[in-house]
Amino acid sequence: MGKIKIAQIGINTYSHSNDIFGSICKQSDMFEVVGYVLPENERERIPHKVNYYADYKELALDDVLNDPDIEAVTIETDEIYLTKYALMAAKAGKHIHMEKPGGASLADFEELISIMKKTGKVFHTGYMYRYNPYISDLINKVQNGELGEIISVEAQMNCTHPAITRQWLENLPGGMMFYLGCHLVDLIFRIQGKPKKIIPFNKCSGIDGVTAKDFGMAVFEYENGVSFAKTTAVELGGFERRQLVVNGTKATVELKPLEWYYGKTIKTGRTTSTSTVWTEAGKKENSDQFDRYRDMMHAFALYVKGEKENPYTLDYELELYKLLLNACAEN
Repeated sequence: MGKIKIAQIGINTYSHSNDIFGSICKQSDMFEVVGYVLPENERERIPHKVNYYADYKELALDDVLNDPDIEAVTIETDEIYLTKYALMAAKAGKHIHMEKPGGASLADFEELISIMKKTGKVFHTGYMYRYNPYISDLINKVQNGELGEIISVEAQMNCTHPAITRQWLENLPGGMMFYLGCHLVDLIFRIQGKPKKIIPFNKCSGIDGVTAKDFGMAVFEYENGVSFAKTTAVELGGFERRQLVVNGTKATVELKPLEWYYGKTIKTGRTTSTSTVWTEAGKKENSDQFDRYRDMMHAFALYVKGEKENPYTLDYELELYKLLLNACAEN
């Protein structure tokens, strides 16, 4: 199979559309980028982002959907439109990379998954932590039993956003839990499986008069313990404190910070503790530098080419989406 002919549908306001487009353009050995579509008035709403695409051809949506030579699309609209356009692409028989986590309609997401099962095309979502080398290694160790029986997972993804961004969260069910907490729900589900119960604690801080839920938290009950996801947009120093802690009977692993930037590349810190001596420090390490978007879109290309199988199945994606909606609910 030669290069994958691909087009991008949409540009998002606060997520990774430019990074994804830039990544597929750089990976010219894998992708032939045909152009992009602006289906939701992006040129008027976010002109500063549209300028990024000036060297590529703007296309009509129908031309992309109806062109059999365009094998794949990246769906990068704002979150509330994701499933809408992914459904169109699915019905057109395209391979799909979709920004996380999908629109607000469970029925539409279920239909999307159903169509993808029938077409057999690749459905790939933009959960960036799936391509973090330390997270991949941690999940493998959990699955191999190296951490023993898992007691709990603590996942935090915090930041500080201006009032205009935090008010925008009102467009999303559960606010911050839907916007960034989806990454954390993905990690907890991947590590521990489906919980017995989810208790949401999504709140509005009220800071600067914002009325959206800019403080997200959910508790996940399991047989052996309780795990939690916390994501806020009102925490100074929150980016540095993003972390994942997996507590097992043989070892506890803490990844912190989950990501720290070195120019365009990222590193992750890791502490592994296996001693029963309270005061004994764990083993501390840092990952090599990596590019989250290169690894993500390279994997997508391999899935489309049939050279590798996506470990995140369609059934997994649907169950994850249902769990996320539960975590975004009113408590």
